[in-house]
Amino acid sequence: MKHDDQAGFVLGIDFGGTKIALATATTTGERLRYTRIETRAADGAEEVLRRTLDAAHRLGDATPGRLRAAGISTFGVVRDGRVHLAPNVIGWDDLPLPAILREGLGVTALEIENDVNAAATAELDWGALQGTDVGLYVNLGTGTGAALIVGGRVVPGMHGAAGEIGYLLREPGEPGYAHGHAPLEEYTSGSGLAARGTTLLRRSVTAVDLAAGRDEPAIASLLDDAAATLGMTVANLATFLDPERVVVGGGMANAFLPAIQSAVERAVPFPPPVEAARFLDDAPLIGAIALAVAAL
Repeated sequence: MKHDDQAGFVLGIDFGGTKIALATATTTGERLRYTRIETRAADGAEEVLRRTLDAAHRLGDATPGRLRAAGISTFGVVRDGRVHLAPNVIGWDDLPLPAILREGLGVTALEIENDVNAAATAELDWGALQGTDVGLYVNLGTGTGAALIVGGRVVPGMHGAAGEIGYLLREPGEPGYAHGHAPLEEYTSGSGLAARGTTLLRRSVTAVDLAAGRDEPAIASLLDDAAATLGMTVANLATFLDPERVVVGGGMANAFLPAIQSAVERAVPFPPPVEAARFLDDAPLIGAIALAVAAL
């Protein structure tokens, strides 16, 4: 499908812990061109941003028309024009990211969200949450997070931190945020499971390795325990929110979906349907494009 070059294009950027994905799209959200670069977190925020802006300008130069708006997805929480709770890249915490990107991209229409809220926006606009008034999006990947949908919109919370379920306590008295921990995320996320599996097996493993080695009893017990914890957590969230629908996304969604479905059906007074997200790959980037379209 040809797009109107005169209408210009939008840009989406997803800052991830290991990669940065960028795409241009039409003003209705149809993707045009795509690229990705390594984050190389150890380089620090200034160098990461320099390489990102270089990649964005190259992508823009290859796309007919002019840049009209940009949408940004980032790890951490965005509040008052700065990023918080973002230790992934040195110097990212407290970074005035929106202002830097507006100047660097030469665009005033720019919207920015954390990665999970951006993924939920993708599902709201074009995916499994379309038409949902009250919903819950759960992201299971390298990290563990959620987004709340009320009135058909993602709820940011007072400090932009609604849905940061990785910081939920699993049991009374355990060390939490004030002690530098994210208890639920450390127990259930891809990175957390890899760390726990490495300690348990006394060899370096990834979450992918654990999934492939499920026949080993120790690994099966580890994964089943994480699945039960996630099922309980999502069931509790669904009981509290009473959503129309729960959508589970992220790279580990399919591995834990049956346990979550079972827990919700068993424990929630009015159990909503629980289904896989439409966008399991590049959901935050697709959400960034949706944010850009909304900024026009």
